[in-house]
Amino acid sequence: MANAPHAFAALADPTRRAVFERLARGPRAVGELAKGLPVSRPAVSQHLAVLKEAGLVKDQADGTRRVYRIDPAGLGAIRAWLDRFWDQSLASFKAELESELRKERS
Repeated sequence: MANAPHAFAALADPTRRAVFERLARGPRAVGELAKGLPVSRPAVSQHLAVLKEAGLVKDQADGTRRVYRIDPAGLGAIRAWLDRFWDQSLASFKAELESELRKERS
């Protein structure tokens, strides 16, 4: 499973983000992912290794090729990290509204 800082670091690279976004459309082999990217197939494989190490993608053998897909657990780690900030923001907003209501009633 991914941890959010490691996942964000992996996605900081624009080529890795492009690969990840292509995988959002469905599972793909390295050759399919490399089409149209300004890097070689071996470079795409290296980027996939970083994404896999970060817990964002997983792969499966399919004959002589490997097919990659997004790992939902990795996305869950990112979502949980972001949700902390959303929950804190909502709690602060609620507290501010309640404070304003108390002032109006006084």
